[in-house]
Amino acid sequence: MENKNIKFVFFGSSEISVITLNELKKNSLLPSLIVTQPDKPKGRGLDISESLVKIWAKEKNIRVKSPKNLKDESFVNLLKEEVINGAKVFILVSFGRIIPNEILNLAPQGILNLHPSLLPKLRGPSPIETSILNDEKDEVGLSIIVLDKEMDHGPIVKQEKIEMEKWPVSKSELTKIFGEIGGKLLAEEILKAEKETLALREQDHSEATFTKKFTKEDSLIDLSEDPYKNYLKFLAFEKNPATYFFIEHQGKKIRVKISKAKFSEGKFCLERVTPEGKKEMDLESFKRGYKYYEPV
Repeated sequence: MENKNIKFVFFGSSEISVITLNELKKNSLLPSLIVTQPDKPKGRGLDISESLVKIWAKEKNIRVKSPKNLKDESFVNLLKEEVINGAKVFILVSFGRIIPNEILNLAPQGILNLHPSLLPKLRGPSPIETSILNDEKDEVGLSIIVLDKEMDHGPIVKQEKIEMEKWPVSKSELTKIFGEIGGKLLAEEILKAEKETLALREQDHSEATFTKKFTKEDSLIDLSEDPYKNYLKFLAFEKNPATYFFIEHQGKKIRVKISKAKFSEGKFCLERVTPEGKKEMDLESFKRGYKYYEPV
């Protein structure tokens, strides 16, 4: 049964947000209001799609807002009402938008942000992908901070290093781990925020490292390069944007998306691919239909 005495607002939009929400629900904590990204066109048909978090909120009959302008007076007033009605803390997990000053300090205990790295390492938009690309098995972990005006800069509330039994792992696998562990940790910190007993410590900003926002071009693979690094890239960019390579076919340059691959005996082994304009196929079918040379 949910703890209806504890109110909080949740900001989130992506898969890790939903995983975290499910974990909070397991711990009998449900937000009184969810804030997520506005509906966006998606796919080849550019059909208008709701965020994963909005879909989750509607399934659970939780109020959800998707404001285009976070500074809008009516939206800010709605958050103020949540605080008046008992919300001592806001939670933010992969929201995808910068929180304006009008909202930053509304909640008495601030905004707790789940960040999938051991801050101050790997600040920025792509800590999960970067940790896989950098092969950082021994530095996997997550942080809960209180948001301030700078990116991933606020004081640390909780930090946990994760011992990885399996490595390397895909982006979706690591996202699931972070969401589940992060949700459990956030549940503990929400209870502390309710009692106003959060323990804060400043980050060592001199140790900060930063990640970048990746583009589709970053997921291009040169099959003649280091096989293990190519495998890490495949895992890091799994599904979206998905790794790919180019071949020449009938006088044209064809993009080939890698759907499934493995690392075996020191080789990056393709298993399933999707040539541009075609359906997904296994490697043998691809070899029969296209001129393809396996890298040595």
